[in-house]
Amino acid sequence: MEAKFIISSTDVSQCPKPSKPEYAFLGRSNVGKSSLINMLTGWHSLARISTTPGKTRLINHFSIDDRWFLVDLPGYGYARISREKRISWDQMIHRYLMSRENLMCSFILVDPRIEMQENDRELLSFFGENQLPFALVFTKTDKLSKVRLEENIQRYKKDLLKEWSELPVIFISSAKTGSGRNEILEFIENTNRLFRQVV
Repeated sequence: MEAKFIISSTDVSQCPKPSKPEYAFLGRSNVGKSSLINMLTGWHSLARISTTPGKTRLINHFSIDDRWFLVDLPGYGYARISREKRISWDQMIHRYLMSRENLMCSFILVDPRIEMQENDRELLSFFGENQLPFALVFTKTDKLSKVRLEENIQRYKKDLLKEWSELPVIFISSAKTGSGRNEILEFIENTNRLFRQVV
């Protein structure tokens, strides 16, 4: 797989021409987003990995095999930034999500070790209210036993069904073991065909 950095943008108006299908990755700070992106692409340093949450601060576009865009979005829920900066990041992300016509799906990453947080609910509500397509990706699943992982995911699903009539597409992943990679890439490949049909 060939992965190439294209541009970091402070606003959606600076993003590349929407000529290819696009997939965004977002989640709470320190959810393992950079590790997942590196695992998916096979490039160990494509997305920066840091022990300091909140490292991604821009809309980062990568071209994958010159066929589709992978977009690394800033994490949310990071407390050690100002309220003004959080609002600014939220607005930037919302503008991007609402206006990118080639955005086929967003992957919302969640850590199954942590119960659903209020800002997770707010983000999911935003996607629901605006009818934006998304999939859930459970990360760091190697850090839980199979029994505990299943229990926590079932709890997540039960929580989701309190407000949603049906569950979104769900992936179980681990950047350490590589699990979930083939399933996510197959989903992207199948969805790419829909873009070609529309265009």
